[in-house]
Amino acid sequence: MNSKASARQKIRYRIRKRVSGVSAKPRLSVFRSNTDIYAQIINDETGTTIASASSKDKDIKAQKGTKSETSKLVGTAVARKAVELGVSAVVFDRGGYIYHGRVKALADGAREAGLQF
Repeated sequence: MNSKASARQKIRYRIRKRVSGVSAKPRLSVFRSNTDIYAQIINDETGTTIASASSKDKDIKAQKGTKSETSKLVGTAVARKAVELGVSAVVFDRGGYIYHGRVKALADGAREAGLQF
């Protein structure tokens, strides 16, 4: 019998077998907790994080709104940082979460800010 967490872990491994970030197209990774959401742009060849943003950042935390609205702001923030560093295209890694709600809002915010995936 699988718990919810172990089922998500299996999904994550299955996704990571196929999705890998290279220097030309790094990986946009999403982690979602009950209260916050985090996004990182990762180059898997070197194992380095290029840009990151979360709902705990001061400028995002100061704005009030629902969790989905905050997720969209996180997506916009990480995309803005990535575009400043010269990254325009990424591979989206949903982290085992369903592409719905906060994860979709983050992706939409990143697309609106200039990332392509």
